[in-house]
Amino acid sequence: MSTATLPHATWRARLRRPRLQLRHLLLGAFVGLVVLYLILPTLFIIPMSLNSSPSLGTLKDGWTLRWYLTLAQDPVWRKTASISLQVGLASTALATVVGTAFTLGLVRLSPRIRAFLQGLSLAPLAIPPVILGIGLYILFLNLDLYRTMASFILAHAVLALPFVVVSVSASLSEFDPNQERAALVIGATPLQTFRRVVLPQIAPGIIAGALFGFVSSWDEVVVSTFLVSPGMKTLPVEMWTQSRTTLTPVLAALSTVLMVISTMLLLVISRLQSRGKDQ
Repeated sequence: MSTATLPHATWRARLRRPRLQLRHLLLGAFVGLVVLYLILPTLFIIPMSLNSSPSLGTLKDGWTLRWYLTLAQDPVWRKTASISLQVGLASTALATVVGTAFTLGLVRLSPRIRAFLQGLSLAPLAIPPVILGIGLYILFLNLDLYRTMASFILAHAVLALPFVVVSVSASLSEFDPNQERAALVIGATPLQTFRRVVLPQIAPGIIAGALFGFVSSWDEVVVSTFLVSPGMKTLPVEMWTQSRTTLTPVLAALSTVLMVISTMLLLVISRLQSRGKDQ
């Protein structure tokens, strides 16, 4: 077909194409500026952790890995990292099991009650951490759990649970309940139906929620401040304590390590969410 015989709609589409491309280019540039604004303060930490200067905030005297070696050899950092890892893993496991069971129960309730309970489960995200920390401090004090590992695990599980509920709810919204009914009709038990039909399809949502919960526990400071004891302190709390007295490049090295771990976990979450949508 020659250009002279092209339909009028085709000509209009060709004339609009450059305007759409320019709009997409401007939108992409705007998104890039926003992303740069968000991550730029974090990226300054990396050169600070590799500079030889003992003063945090100055870039001179060459480059070194000395601060990373100091971080690895310091028993205080190793102990607090171990406590943070134990608390993070235990609270994530607890929040994942409770949050998944809670969400599976929600879908069987009436829409009004489901919306109310789901909103209630998200309360830890809306309540200021200071208020939540004071409440948990009073609760654990009356339960004789204050300043114990159990108090840290339960408190961090409260913070991680909303992430599991949101992620599993999103996976269940894509799940066809007729598959569950069909499995029950052909003789499968409820446990077999869950294990072979429901669980494989919502697994990406469960894993993504667990990873979100672990990241929230790994970075949590405010609530943990109300639960620390001289012998039990999480890594972010120790960072906050030392930053108030001594600012050294070791803090920059530790921040870089934590940032790398969090970024890797977020990439895994993003990959899982993409796979969930593809399925």
